[in-house]
Amino acid sequence: MKSKERKRNTPIATLIKNYINKKSGKVPESRKEIQRRFDYLDWKDQKKIMQAFLESGKTDRLWAYTKLLDNWDKSFEPRIKELWEQSHEGIISWVVINYFPSKFLFQNIDKFTDDRDYYFICLRLAEDKSYIIDRSKLSITDYLSVLYHTDRPLSDDEARDLLYKTVHDVCTEDGDYPQLSRYAYAGKDFIIGPILFQDVNLAVYYLRKMDLTDVVHQFEIWNEGVQRAVFNSPEFKKIVNTDMIEYEIEEAKAKVAKKYAYLALDDKYKTEAFCIDNALTPHERFKENASSEEEITWNIKKSALPFEPEAKDTILPF
Repeated sequence: MKSKERKRNTPIATLIKNYINKKSGKVPESRKEIQRRFDYLDWKDQKKIMQAFLESGKTDRLWAYTKLLDNWDKSFEPRIKELWEQSHEGIISWVVINYFPSKFLFQNIDKFTDDRDYYFICLRLAEDKSYIIDRSKLSITDYLSVLYHTDRPLSDDEARDLLYKTVHDVCTEDGDYPQLSRYAYAGKDFIIGPILFQDVNLAVYYLRKMDLTDVVHQFEIWNEGVQRAVFNSPEFKKIVNTDMIEYEIEEAKAKVAKKYAYLALDDKYKTEAFCIDNALTPHERFKENASSEEEITWNIKKSALPFEPEAKDTILPF
């Protein structure tokens, strides 16, 4: 029986030549094979390929940008500058932000318009301590990240202020499903506190990295006070005794945590009315299990009384 002859690899130089020659009739197959082999080629060949793709159509240029992020060479700068000035397509801005001189970024900062462009630019420019960070263009967690990564100072008072403002923002944000830390999913009886909301958790992480231990310790004590209030609340007991699937439980517990976290905030952080409607009835299954007099609608405004956490109960699971 005659065996089928195995197809041999086409030399990469031939593939590049066929790809560049748009009349070769072999552009699609050459492109596919080049992209398949790219990560295993010598730098000399990788460089030729990226140069060729940058001179091709948009789809191929977009692919080249992804490779440039890990395979940058200053020789690409003129072509990337030309393409970026023509159109901020795909992730070309990421290439510019990562590799172009800081002076270029500073001079063109208003031309970077994607949501988090300023954050990534700021990470580079803020290394120069004379650069003034535009706080209004950064979220709190991005601002803390910039301070940490560029080794800038942060006072205890400002750190504390940013942390509790983050709690406020989490409590008052819209959205059907809360953004929780991965540590929040620990069973039906587990109590969600403010520190387990993703943004709060991230803010605490950066403050720890900046050695603001007193601020973090004080916040952890405050967080435990909120957890105690949640644990002793009728809303939490109702959740524990209601038949719901996992994501419904987490959503309901998060809403209760938001309520008591907001109540525990100092008045200066309560800048607006805070409303949670049907916090314990997020789904029909809960409504079916709750009597009408137990259904709750919360309209929480500024509290006239300071929050005083109850004495710690020895049976609390934290």
